[in-house]
Amino acid sequence: METEQTVTFYMEPELCHSALAGKHNFIGKVAAVLARAGLDVRYAPFGKTFSAGNGWSMSHIKSPPDAQGLCFRRAYHYPFWQIENSAERWAWDVAQAAFEPDPSEAKEAARFYGFWQNRLFGDAPQTTSRSGFVYVPLQGKLLDHRPFQLCSPLEMVEHCLAQTRLPVIATLHPNERYDRAEIVALTKLEKAHDRLTVQTGGMEELLATCDYIVTQNSSVAFNGYFFGKPSLLFRKADFHHIAVRAVAEDMAAGFDAVGQAAPDYAAYVHWFWQKNSINAGRPEAEETIAARLRRFGWPV
Repeated sequence: METEQTVTFYMEPELCHSALAGKHNFIGKVAAVLARAGLDVRYAPFGKTFSAGNGWSMSHIKSPPDAQGLCFRRAYHYPFWQIENSAERWAWDVAQAAFEPDPSEAKEAARFYGFWQNRLFGDAPQTTSRSGFVYVPLQGKLLDHRPFQLCSPLEMVEHCLAQTRLPVIATLHPNERYDRAEIVALTKLEKAHDRLTVQTGGMEELLATCDYIVTQNSSVAFNGYFFGKPSLLFRKADFHHIAVRAVAEDMAAGFDAVGQAAPDYAAYVHWFWQKNSINAGRPEAEETIAARLRRFGWPV
């Protein structure tokens, strides 16, 4: 039975198995922090009945079930993680924080950035070009204009075609399921515009050669930072600080700005990951996890 001294992790079944086997580094560190505080830790797959108010909870990616729950999510790449009280990335602490690079950390930021460029993408970020096209990584629900979006994803592609004369390469997410209406609409748009190409995948090559990225808030834009590629966002995000935000009233201004943008990618990646995420590979990771839990009033 769940009690006030129980913390239940709600996760996908495979993640539950990994945690139970002690094979998940980050979850293991969180569990260690909780255990030292005298809390019992349990793992449950999504869908298990939850009695509101009986114990604390940690939900992977999804919104917490009640006020005593938190959400945990990878910050785009291992070993970086976030712990928040909402699944909405644009509401996270890092999204609300002001990015103010510290000049005294420039050397360390450059080293950190270079290390992760190579770790994630090998030599590719060192041989980039701007080959004269716009990269548009699509996510899901292509025909829906949701409240946190400036427009639907399909309309975003239409804005690209209207605001630039460059070729546009739009990519479908390989793990997303699209219904027939979405594919028909996108295919119709592709046939109507010689400058539009639709494909699936190919992220690394497209990041290396595009001029810039236009997306709602795909993680591809964050990956683009490692290639020195600016992005134009049509949706709220946690990594918005050095991106250009599209504005409905002046769409042309956003496209003009992203074409000229040259932010300090190294300073930003260092700030976002090393200062505003939990690096589970660091010796102080458990201390950082405990601080995050206390931030939300947990008894650790």
